[in-house]
Amino acid sequence: MKTSHLLSCAGLALSCAFAMPAAAQETTEERPFSGIYIGAAGGYDVQGNDVGSSIQFDRNLDGTFGDQVSTIGGANAFSPGFCNGSARTAVPTFGCRNDDDGWAYYGRVGMDAQRGNIVVGVVGEFGKSEITDSVAAFSSTPASYTMARKIDWEASVRGRAGYAVNTTLFYGTFGAGYAKIDRLFFTTNTANAFAASGKRQQWGFLGGGGIEQKLTKNISIGMEYMFHQYKDDDFRVRTTAGPAISGSPILVANNPFVLAPNTTGTDFKRSDEKFRWHSLRATAAFRF
Repeated sequence: MKTSHLLSCAGLALSCAFAMPAAAQETTEERPFSGIYIGAAGGYDVQGNDVGSSIQFDRNLDGTFGDQVSTIGGANAFSPGFCNGSARTAVPTFGCRNDDDGWAYYGRVGMDAQRGNIVVGVVGEFGKSEITDSVAAFSSTPASYTMARKIDWEASVRGRAGYAVNTTLFYGTFGAGYAKIDRLFFTTNTANAFAASGKRQQWGFLGGGGIEQKLTKNISIGMEYMFHQYKDDDFRVRTTAGPAISGSPILVANNPFVLAPNTTGTDFKRSDEKFRWHSLRATAAFRF
């Protein structure tokens, strides 16, 4: 009786030993998107056409923009107008180059928790986009003036929530971004002097969504759309007489940027104060 009882117990223990890993495996398979992961995202960034963008002027340096820069005869010195993009030449006849779309590449790390079909988590990213956003003005001199901005790097921390169907996850994501924005200025005007502010680090936000597909227990790939927006409203360019003009009272008296009563100069700024773009990118992740 004792031997029979011991054999029965041993058989039960053996059955339990095999059953426990199977149960653990089943739990993992039921929650394929739970856990920590590292990965990468890469794709193409596109900017919308900033219709109506222009360069605004502060002629009396009182901090308020929207002044007209006038010639000595009272005409608008920027009557040739503005364009979205960077000026090709000193005259508007040849138009402007479109804003530069470009490739983007990011590294990421995140963590998800899955309960049933619902997946929630957080993801952090760091990377770079090669887009450039420009606007140009043309003066009657003739001369062109281009103000541009681009991304040195971008970091973000976002929440993620989605619905999983077996090994396919549909999700949305939204969170804060922090980017280093490089501001640039180009002109064909060689008579005046120009001083421009440079790089700036700025908070913004990102939002979008995507689909992620598990290929193996640890590896997944996907596609993702993302919208980026940063406030960029403090880029200023100050125009002064410059050596070629300041040495000649006649040139000073006829230069629209330093006409009396304010002979100090004129400030430029962009009319569009938000840096925005769209991303479409592929993703890959290794889940631990």
